[in-house]
Amino acid sequence: MRKSPAPASQSTPSPQLAQTPIAKAPITKAPEQKAAEVDLSALFYGLLFSQQAESAGGTANNLERKVMGEIEAALSSVKCIADTTLKLPSKIIELDKKLANEDIDTKEVLALIEQDPLLSVEVLKLCNSPAFRRSDSDITNLQQALVQLGRVQLRRFVTASLSREMIDIKPIYFRRFGAEIWRHSMQVAFLASELAEEDNESAFLLGLLHDVGKIAIFKLLIDAFHQAEPGEQPRSLLFSQVMTTKSLTLSALLAREWQLPISFAKNLALLANTNNVPQQGLARVIWQANIISECSMLRQANKLSGEALEGLMQSVGLDTDAFEQLHQKLIEF
Repeated sequence: MRKSPAPASQSTPSPQLAQTPIAKAPITKAPEQKAAEVDLSALFYGLLFSQQAESAGGTANNLERKVMGEIEAALSSVKCIADTTLKLPSKIIELDKKLANEDIDTKEVLALIEQDPLLSVEVLKLCNSPAFRRSDSDITNLQQALVQLGRVQLRRFVTASLSREMIDIKPIYFRRFGAEIWRHSMQVAFLASELAEEDNESAFLLGLLHDVGKIAIFKLLIDAFHQAEPGEQPRSLLFSQVMTTKSLTLSALLAREWQLPISFAKNLALLANTNNVPQQGLARVIWQANIISECSMLRQANKLSGEALEGLMQSVGLDTDAFEQLHQKLIEF
């Protein structure tokens, strides 16, 4: 998302993170400097484009220049992107509101999901995934899922399954990006819901959607790739910087265009201001969750040193032991 800045004030851990408490020890000056020197965004960009050629430094090629022009156009007219490039599934907000109702009848909950057979299949896949399964036996139907997981967790799975429709990557060359950005989004959603002191469901949804701007930019890149000269790939440092700095601004604009809760656009706008670390609220939670997820994925790929990891974790108020516990959970996603 961004180059990790120096640490800000720490948040109190939620009860759900009792096994992985946020570190309370004072943060020393030396690790602060180390964290500030690590360009986490550049490292994570390299992970998403693992098959890219050697970096071309600050020189953008024709493919990248074309996409950067389209990004600027999207920022000034986001409606076109929202209507064509990246449509929010129409049912996502409607279903989420209904499932948020604690008084909703169980049969009505199941009927809402069963109206869409593909949605039902995706929800069951999530229920049985290593990250979320609760027993050795598979969950085979939605009634069983509701009983074992409860309405709140089932609501999250429905939202996640509908959101995934937006990440439909066809070209084989780019398919890895789609898989990795979705995995990252799920991790951030999970972490945000755990770290949030209140309104955990909004934290989950905001974490799930925080990188929609990056997905929109990537879809612009795919369209341009079909018209690119042979061998042209997104590999310049300049394009990496544009993608990481502009994507959150685009995420905030898309949230407003999609008429998501106004707090979503406000928090994403705070995150888009890379000169300031969010101090509180959901923006702070997403900032923390994003860094933890990026570090976990880079650590799993052996692309982040232990020294850099220690500094970055201190910047979000987490000690390395607590990170390792979270990391073992995140690699299941």
